[in-house]
Amino acid sequence: MSNTLVPKRQAPSTSNVMCVIMGGGAGTRLFPLTKDRSKPAVPLAAKYRLVDIPISNCINSGFKRVYVLTQFNSASLHRHISQSYKFDHFSGGFVEILAAEQTLNDTTWYQGTADAVRKNLVHLYNHDFDYVLILSGDQLYRMDFRRIVEQHIESQSELTIATIPVVRKDAQSLGIMQVNPERRITRFVEKPKDPAVLDSLRLPSELYEKFGVVGSDEYFLASMGIYVFNRSVLTKLLDNSQVDFGKHIIPGAIQTHRVSSHIFQGYWEDIGTIRAFFEANLDVAADLPRFNFFDMSAPIYTRPRFLPASKVNGAQIDHAVISDGCIVNPCKISNAIIGIRSILGHGVTLHRTVLLGNDYYESIGSIKENAALGRPPIGIGGNTRIENAIIDKNARIGANVVISPAGKPDHVDHPMYFIRDGIVVIPKNGVVPDNTVI
Repeated sequence: MSNTLVPKRQAPSTSNVMCVIMGGGAGTRLFPLTKDRSKPAVPLAAKYRLVDIPISNCINSGFKRVYVLTQFNSASLHRHISQSYKFDHFSGGFVEILAAEQTLNDTTWYQGTADAVRKNLVHLYNHDFDYVLILSGDQLYRMDFRRIVEQHIESQSELTIATIPVVRKDAQSLGIMQVNPERRITRFVEKPKDPAVLDSLRLPSELYEKFGVVGSDEYFLASMGIYVFNRSVLTKLLDNSQVDFGKHIIPGAIQTHRVSSHIFQGYWEDIGTIRAFFEANLDVAADLPRFNFFDMSAPIYTRPRFLPASKVNGAQIDHAVISDGCIVNPCKISNAIIGIRSILGHGVTLHRTVLLGNDYYESIGSIKENAALGRPPIGIGGNTRIENAIIDKNARIGANVVISPAGKPDHVDHPMYFIRDGIVVIPKNGVVPDNTVI
């Protein structure tokens, strides 16, 4: 028997991990918020963008080489990233966009998540790295990625998938993993509906303590869409025409490679629908929000804006987040998110409302020009009542307006507004004249 020792694989460092954030497709489930912007560029929690979450998690984990892959409505995302994330020349860090591009060899758009990474391998391989961390651009969570990379290395896995314990009703809409006692993934089923199939995928309760799973509920392990690949394994698995990680690459890899599960227990929300976006935002204003933006041990970074502090001229405020540069006149605000540069008139009532704010302050000349066209100024006009609504950026809501989904269908397309999941959405640059009732 040989006495040769097998060398231990090196611990993760900032130099051997490359991060890739998937910018998502057309974002149809978040329409109309994605009408003029890509999904990762959708505003979040009064002053952030969705993409700030995975980028901040990377930076807080010490991983500062980040590519964001996108192809739809990417202009505002480009602008946000270029104005937000700058590293010095000596750190070697960067956050860069890789937009879909035509080449002499390929003139197609990204066909899926795996296809997007495949088409950008030429850019990734300009750098030295051992592991690729692939993330989604539309999830709300806080994770130290060093832990998943450390587990990946220690277990000598070729692919590690982050999973989260979920209960039975949630498991039916997610990709569910079955694991053995060594955390090796042995089976993957996408959105299992059959009760018998679900039963077979249940995480055995005797493994809870070993895996550090807290709680006594019946749990299933759902994929979080977070993957760690060995560099060589990623190259091999993408050497084909399969287009999606979740549908094609991962199920196949489970049969041919050492694929492990990294179990995460914490707040995680997939911001995939208008309802999910709406509730995740309103939760930020709760007494104990499930996602804590005040945790300075792992801050969420975003574009630094040189705005004045918000001014409140008189208001009754109950559970609200008010961002920078706002002017709030005497009004009633409850369970609301007030985005940057928001201007609220006298007598406004906001309940369960998300204002995404404004990109600029309107000049006196602009106000007069728009008034001549019968358009109200940017902001919310006096004596207007809004509930269960999302008001996108730069909207002009007139005086004495009522906006509410009460008594309306869950899905409506109207020239002035949309209703999705029972929530009224006023689109970006939308105009609602005085005395309108929606």
